[in-house]
Amino acid sequence: QVQLVESGGGLVQAGGSLRLSCAASGNIFNINNMGWYRQAPGKQREFVATITSGGSTNYADSVKGRFTISRDNAKNTVYLQMNSLEPEDTAVYYCNAYITTYYDRYRYLEVWGQGTLVTVSS
Repeated sequence: QVQLVESGGGLVQAGGSLRLSCAASGNIFNINNMGWYRQAPGKQREFVATITSGGSTNYADSVKGRFTISRDNAKNTVYLQMNSLEPEDTAVYYCNAYITTYYDRYRYLEVWGQGTLVTVSS
């Protein structure tokens, strides 16, 4: 019914920048919070940043001042601008969103994207 598709990952040198995008599609009625998480090799998935439908943001301490989350509600899309990248930022980045559908306008579904790989070389 609903899916999230990420794009924008790739290989970048330390100090460089990347911009991730995540577009939601399907039978969408409303999207509440959207966010980004990441999972490095051999580690658990961790929180990176979230943004509410009103634009309020929250960041992990490790990315504050370097990453910026934003969204375009008209396009059902969330972005993650990543600057001053470090090798420690290497991970698969996953998009996350809480979505209601026209089939059930009052129950939020937690939806995950398939992930996009970001590799930062030293």
